[in-house]
Amino acid sequence: MKAALALAAAALAAGGAWWVLGSRADPATPGAMPAIAAPVDLVRGEALYGDYCASCHGADLEGQPDWRSPGEGGTLPAPPHDATGHTWHHDDAMLFAYTRLGGAAALAAQGVEGFESGMPGFGDVMTDAEIRDVLDYIKSTWPERERAAQAARTAAAGG
Repeated sequence: MKAALALAAAALAAGGAWWVLGSRADPATPGAMPAIAAPVDLVRGEALYGDYCASCHGADLEGQPDWRSPGEGGTLPAPPHDATGHTWHHDDAMLFAYTRLGGAAALAAQGVEGFESGMPGFGDVMTDAEIRDVLDYIKSTWPERERAAQAARTAAAGG
């Protein structure tokens, strides 16, 4: 009984430390998803989306006009994150890496070179848990069909 209580206390302490410090991805694998998922905080995710994402992707996740057509510099405008966009076409690991590293760096890590992306990396301004909260907030706004399709892609990718 004492051993079980000690084990439970150790697990709670480890979880509490992780919660306070936030998760960090393995630095040897740029953009890797954290091994342990933090509890979802959609309120924080919505607030962080407003702080860091809405200026490009829209307060209502609507994206920029003509988001499928490259601008003069060859960079595509910010896409919508609602059901009309393509965010839900990507698995969780890709969405996380794209947000944490930035578009060009995330794609380069997958072997795609020369892609012009205006998406900056947010790994220096948000913790992995905060990035996850933003992504979970975005996903929470999608209709069931898009959420299910995105979850299937994540599962197929091993996530």
